[in-house]
Amino acid sequence: MRHDISCTVQRVWVFVLLVFVFTVPFAVAGFVAEAELVPGVPLTGLAVVCPALAAFVLAFRTDGAAGVRALARRAFDAGRVRRKAWFVPALLLYPAVVVVSYALLRLSGATLPDARVSVTSTALLAAGFLAGALLEELGWSGYATEPLRARYGVAWAGLILGAVWAVWHWTALLQVGRPLSWIAWWSLGTVASRVVMVWLFGHMGGSVFAMALFHMTSNLAWQLFPVAGSHFPVALVSALTAGVAVLVLVVDRRTPVAAPPGG
Repeated sequence: MRHDISCTVQRVWVFVLLVFVFTVPFAVAGFVAEAELVPGVPLTGLAVVCPALAAFVLAFRTDGAAGVRALARRAFDAGRVRRKAWFVPALLLYPAVVVVSYALLRLSGATLPDARVSVTSTALLAAGFLAGALLEELGWSGYATEPLRARYGVAWAGLILGAVWAVWHWTALLQVGRPLSWIAWWSLGTVASRVVMVWLFGHMGGSVFAMALFHMTSNLAWQLFPVAGSHFPVALVSALTAGVAVLVLVVDRRTPVAAPPGG
């Protein structure tokens, strides 16, 4: 069994390499064009297809077309979640962190613009972010998470995958002019978010769709703070998210993990 897990982890590193290789053309496009898909997201953001593409290539190499179809079906695998109450933290945990950060800033006397939220634009953003999250999570969660979690446990799997996930975004962040201090804080929050996601993944039957929902709400919460991501307190949000990650790891030691349903 240990030999099988080791081989699977090796394939995860091949997956990571492919993700970065496939991202190169999108990064070049981001450098050439100054257009942004949404505020703070350059054309490099179209690389959301790369984790899914890398996972499909490796699934085809291992199991042929059947492997690709099986992985693709994971995009809408909400049925794997036996206890539906777990969708509450999947959907609301990160937005709650952002709301707390907003309240703390208000209490501190910080000057913030009033939030401007359009139902139509928010729905369109949510749909776009969900589509992108599904493409990413077919790779990060559907292909890479379980082997790492089985080999290293929740904490280390989250830290490893979160670090890779953060570094993968650095080019796009530099392209939109984020300072290094901002990127460092954002990376902390991103790694912490992935730790939380790996924890949720284990308690939600290994559902890729559930992880995509968490991913979507995190992007949406950032983009709506309070106007198109303006004044987003990256250090505060990242520190709070890291605190949540530590808390869920403590809880994880006491809570049994739900096995995914068969099939």
